[in-house]
Amino acid sequence: MAPIPVRHSSDSCLCQSSVLTIGRGGDIRRNIRYNASMFKATKVRLYPTAEQKAALAFQFGAVRWAYNYALDWRSKAWKENGEGVTRRMTLDKLVELKREKATAWLKEADSQTLQQSLMHLDTAFERFFNKQARYPKHKNKRGKQSISYPQRVKVVTSNSLYLPKVGNVKAVLRREITGKIKTVTVSRSLTGKYYASVLCDDGEPMPKAISDMDEESVIGVDMGLSHLLITSEGYKEGNPRFLEQAEANLRRKQRSLSRKVKGSANRNKARILVAKVHERVTNARNDFQHKLSKRLIDDNQAVCVETLKVKNMLKNRKLARHIADASWSELIRKLDYKAVWTGKHLVQVDQWFASSKKCSVCGTIAEAMPLDVRVWECKSCGHEHDRDINAARNIRQQGILKLKAAGLSVSACGGLHKTGVFPAAAWEAGSFTL
Repeated sequence: MAPIPVRHSSDSCLCQSSVLTIGRGGDIRRNIRYNASMFKATKVRLYPTAEQKAALAFQFGAVRWAYNYALDWRSKAWKENGEGVTRRMTLDKLVELKREKATAWLKEADSQTLQQSLMHLDTAFERFFNKQARYPKHKNKRGKQSISYPQRVKVVTSNSLYLPKVGNVKAVLRREITGKIKTVTVSRSLTGKYYASVLCDDGEPMPKAISDMDEESVIGVDMGLSHLLITSEGYKEGNPRFLEQAEANLRRKQRSLSRKVKGSANRNKARILVAKVHERVTNARNDFQHKLSKRLIDDNQAVCVETLKVKNMLKNRKLARHIADASWSELIRKLDYKAVWTGKHLVQVDQWFASSKKCSVCGTIAEAMPLDVRVWECKSCGHEHDRDINAARNIRQQGILKLKAAGLSVSACGGLHKTGVFPAAAWEAGSFTL
């Protein structure tokens, strides 16, 4: 499993993943570097002045123009001559553009942010050629804007951040930024808010993954729509359906936006109102998933989940909206890097594993299991199953087998109990703990 980067989050990490990926043939690929240090990103709110906003707007525009120009240039070179363009050739082209009279204005932009944008384009092409993403698209001036500074950004005071070509920008640092600053990504959201994601190397080694576990500390998790998350212990977490809650407000403001004249100031105001609704939905979903994923990781040494092909599931026109609102992939991503932080394990069971149709008691696999069947009885042993809980238990059993196959010790008689680096979150008395 490739390392999973986490950006623009107050609780984020950039390091090698400790996910166990179980293939159809039982293949386990494991990528762990115990001596590697962890990169953590802290998201900071910025409050630039009017002059600083103008300077940032120029930086955003220059980076966007360079990215789009390089994209057109590379695409044209391939279509007309069948020539591939390397990263080095793209960077050399940037130097030529600065020497030309028509594009000499690029000299006023920060050179490293321009270079970083071209490197990001090269990465986008690599992902396209590796069939990990679609063909790169042009950046739009009406979308989210961002620039990356690989150097020269400094934390001046407890409430100020220095940005090259911009100056000292007022910032809200709710937590201390420790370690060596590696990269700072400055962004402007669709609602006009400015943020800086400060990626730092704290110098501390990544915690060693737990090798001796107790079966009771391994939990299976099944994802759903009626309930967002179902555990092998029988607990069901309700689906908040954040987008559905905001649907009436969103429909009203989108209707107002559609009636405004294109290019007018009123249309721009209406567009920002619609963007604010989407922003609140995203923030509420992220907050919920961060808390839920931390509970799962704190209370267990290994979490077993099913690999979901969300892209294929979104082709269902009746359920696509609800599946996108559930955001299962994002929840699994949060579980992944939180497991890395604490030395825990995240096991992803193959998508073709018959978790719903298999009896978790005797192992018999039912012939058919339509989606409308929520409770079923095994014909072999007569045990009655809740469809989702039974699937979570099968995922847990399969995950334990794969953990053992990877050479890890999973004891049924009480193994080494470790809660990880961070203490478990405190909850109110009487609340259910995963």
